[in-house]
Amino acid sequence: MIWQLELTDTFGGQANYSWCRRYLLELPDTATDRQIITTAKRVLGLTGDRCRRFDCGEGFELRPSGSATVAFILPSY
Repeated sequence: MIWQLELTDTFGGQANYSWCRRYLLELPDTATDRQIITTAKRVLGLTGDRCRRFDCGEGFELRPSGSATVAFILPSY
């Protein structure tokens, strides 16, 4: 399965996209939610950062603590 990763800034708590880093991540179809998020955080440079996680249907939203950024982890079709 291929996942699309986006890390961008926020303004007023909403994704702003004045800058954005995008990546594609390939993981096995059997990957657990934890494996997906851990690998995505490593690719995005968020390893070790505390993040609030929100399930967004098929994907995830990560809000790093103390940072005006948001990360989206979405399946790529």
